[in-house]
Order: sequence, then structure tokens, then C-alpha cells
Amino acid sequence: MADFCRCLAAHENEIIHLVAANEGNAIALAAGYYVATGQPGLVYMQNSGLGNAVNPLLSLTDPTVFSLPVLILMGWRGEPGFKDEPQHAKQGLITQSLLADMGLPFEVLPSNEEGIIAALNLALRHFKEKSSPYVLLVRKNTFTSRRGVLPAPELSSELNREAAIKEIVEAFGSEARFVASTGMIARELFEYRGKTNTEHGNDLLVVGSMGHASSVALGLALGNNRPIVCLDGDGAFMMHMGAAAISGVSKADNFHHIILNNAAHDSVGGLGTVANQVDLAAVAQACAYKHVQKAVTRLDLKRELRSFANLPGPSFLEVKVSKGARPDLGRPTESPKFNIENFRQKLTSSL
Repeated sequence: MADFCRCLAAHENEIIHLVAANEGNAIALAAGYYVATGQPGLVYMQNSGLGNAVNPLLSLTDPTVFSLPVLILMGWRGEPGFKDEPQHAKQGLITQSLLADMGLPFEVLPSNEEGIIAALNLALRHFKEKSSPYVLLVRKNTFTSRRGVLPAPELSSELNREAAIKEIVEAFGSEARFVASTGMIARELFEYRGKTNTEHGNDLLVVGSMGHASSVALGLALGNNRPIVCLDGDGAFMMHMGAAAISGVSKADNFHHIILNNAAHDSVGGLGTVANQVDLAAVAQACAYKHVQKAVTRLDLKRELRSFANLPGPSFLEVKVSKGARPDLGRPTESPKFNIENFRQKLTSSL
């Protein structure tokens, strides 16, 4: 879908284009747009985001409620027969049956221009006759490769994410346990452990469930006395920002929430978020985190970590980092099941 996003970016001035906080948010935006204009909106997502979209699809746009048309372009991660990451396997296997059970008409988008036009005409006919959502499933490599970098705000930070992770892990030491959000953060933490020959078992890599890593971490903190550090991304944090209110008032003094903010969805092509226009630290302050700090440079981060790593939680640190990752960045070589069992053993071992 990154190639599709690059095409959108090339026509940014010709369309109304919003990067929503999550997929359910996107469905609701499209619904409101249709009510105002009579024109169906296009929502593009991965099938992993279908869970976030279920509620508005069934209780807002469904024919039994408001009956509102939305065209959904859905990347088919984990399609049977195609190699993909483990967190996409189950979702890919049941995507078609989920859509059918939800009463959502769908078809696999053809890869040729003639077939795509026919599919779009079929969707338009459905909107006129049924006035409800229609899904086009997009297989891997359906779209022609398009070069270029997706636009995202460039934050004024000389600090990259890998360097930030190194500083954070070293500041907290071996007693802390880390929960890494899905995508580049988890991959970079895994590589850091490999390079430094330190324990992979100290880290829980939440490779799926985008936006929920902080809640997993909070649950761990409430059930264990060790320092629990959540390494989160700005896109993931904003996806389910309401969780911050629960974290802030939790009184979990061993919970430390760190946002690595590059104002981009780096793990899915680099499309920009609005995190450069929103004061995430102020959000945390309003959500009653006991301590809230911010760092922009590596020197800032070193200075802030001297106190942050030793302060009682719930605490929040926003770290501004640059966009992008190494092209040779690897992926975790351990399965999720091995990771969580190893992590559980290290979590419950004596301090």
C-alpha cells in the first residue's frame, strides 16, 4: 500500500486527504463526508486494521442503521500462500470470511487497469443500489512500484530512533523490562540486544495490536514490581490516545511511557502523522501522569534520563527523533510465542 500512498501524495493538492488516528476514525470521517456531500469517501487500510473499523461499519454505515456508502481499499496482509509476518497470518487467513460475516460485499482488486475500472464501476453500482460500504481487497504487488519518499514533517532533531533506544535502555539498566510497540521500534530494540549481546528476554515485542503496547505495559506494571518501560511511537500513541488517561491515573509507580516521536508512520511507508502539531507531553500532563518530560537532542535525552529513570511513575517522556530507519534493519528472529515465554521467565525472576 506504500506505492498507493505515494500516488496519493503526488496528487495531494487535488484531493481532500486525511491520515486518520485509526481505521474506525477513518470510516466515521468518510461517513460524515458522504452525509455532507453525497459523495462516498475512500478509506484505505491494511486488513489488520479491520478490527478497529468493525464498530462503525456495523453500527454506523451498515444498511440496518444509517446505510452509508464507503469505498474501502484494504491491503491483504497475510494472504494465504504469501510469506508475511506472524502477526498477519491469522488475520490474512480469515479476512474474507470476516467480511462475509459482516455482510460487507468485496472483491479482490485486479492488477490490470481494465480490471480495476470494472471493479470501481461495480462498486459505484453497489452504492446506488445498496448505499452501503464496499471493499476492494488488494493483493501484494498489485500496484506498480512508484519511487519517492512519502511526505512527512521533518522534526528538528539530530537524534535518530536507534540512538534514542540505546540511551534509554542503558539508563534503565538490567532490572527494567521493556515493552516495544509494533514496527521499527521493536525491530531496532531487537537488533540493539543482538549487537550488545544482552538479554532478548528483557523485552516484549508487541508485533501486532498497534496502539495497545502501552496498555500491555501498564498491565505488566500493575502485576509486577519491576520497572516497566513502554517504547511507543507517535502514530501508535495517537491511535488509541484514550489509554493515556487510564495510564495517568493508574498510580502504577513502576510504569514509564516513552514516545519516540518522528511525526511519521515509519513502519508502513513513512506517511506523516500530526504529532508535530500536537503537544503530546501536554496531553500526558492533562492525563495526570505524575512526571512529564521532553527531549529533542541526544544531550537533552541524556540529561532527562538521569532523573526520568529514577522517578516514580506513571511517568511520560516524549523524545523527538528523526524520520527513517537503516535499509539493512533486520527483523526479530524469535517467534512471538518464544518471545513471550522467555519474557515471562525474565519478568518473574528475582530482582
